[in-house]
Amino acid sequence: MATASKAKKKTVRLASGRKRVRQDEKINAANTSLRSKFRTVIKNVQKALDKAAAGGDKEAPAALFKTAQSVIDSVADKGIFHKNKAARHKSRLAAKIKALATAQPAA
Repeated sequence: MATASKAKKKTVRLASGRKRVRQDEKINAANTSLRSKFRTVIKNVQKALDKAAAGGDKEAPAALFKTAQSVIDSVADKGIFHKNKAARHKSRLAAKIKALATAQPAA
């Protein structure tokens, strides 16, 4: 007879444990927010790149990338993502922006 009910979370009895749970909830919320911000700025740069490639504003991706760099660096500094992951994202976005800039005058 297996029960399909969810396992209840046990409440911590010690005061230090209760405090740790409160702190973990706050930290988790902050990290989730920063992770979301990281994904959003990258997505914004990519969308701007797509629009520019389709004949839109060529300056928008570079401007968005400039602001995205600080967000990416701050997330890496706080340890939410590894510094190499942040560097990889910045490098790939910069390469796409550079490719767009060099491809447009030749076309």
